[in-house]
Amino acid sequence: MPLHHAVLALLTRRPNHGYELKARFEEAIGPQWGGLNIGHLYQILERLVRDGYVSRSQVAQADRPDKNLYTLTEAGEAELRSWATTAWVRVGGFRDELFLKLLGASALGPQALTTLIEAQRRTYLSELAGLARQRRAHADEPLVVVLIDAAIAHTKADLGLLDSAAQHMGPLAAAQGEAEETGGHGGTGASRAEPA
Repeated sequence: MPLHHAVLALLTRRPNHGYELKARFEEAIGPQWGGLNIGHLYQILERLVRDGYVSRSQVAQADRPDKNLYTLTEAGEAELRSWATTAWVRVGGFRDELFLKLLGASALGPQALTTLIEAQRRTYLSELAGLARQRRAHADEPLVVVLIDAAIAHTKADLGLLDSAAQHMGPLAAAQGEAEETGGHGGTGASRAEPA
């Protein structure tokens, strides 16, 4: 529940209402994460109240409807401490559409694989340039800088992956291309066959 815990973290300083929490989250995390949907945030707050990690009180407003104020409870602080001080373990694997694209391009032969790798390389280099601009723009926001540095590191690793893909998948794509040229199996070769 990482977003649940992020909300608990934001409530450690002071009680807040929903829109304040949304603004504080987006300010603390910066543009790399993306905006926080207010409807989703209120669902998170409801769950945190239900679980006893947050309490809710109403604040009367003269010219508007009463607003809900959310306060971190002792149980919420204990939950945050437990979560925030233990290592993160990846549980979802490394699913990325790029791997499926590499499968598709290598099945089409070496030219398609090269085209994909070069297009992806240009995209990653463009992303790195944009991340460098964001890093300069947010230099005085420590958590945002850490998140941008992580994005830069991931993107550089992805660039290295393209070299690995070219090296390891090139022979597979070449073999597929040879099979196509000699009329062996493969989707394109089969489609070129004369009708029976």
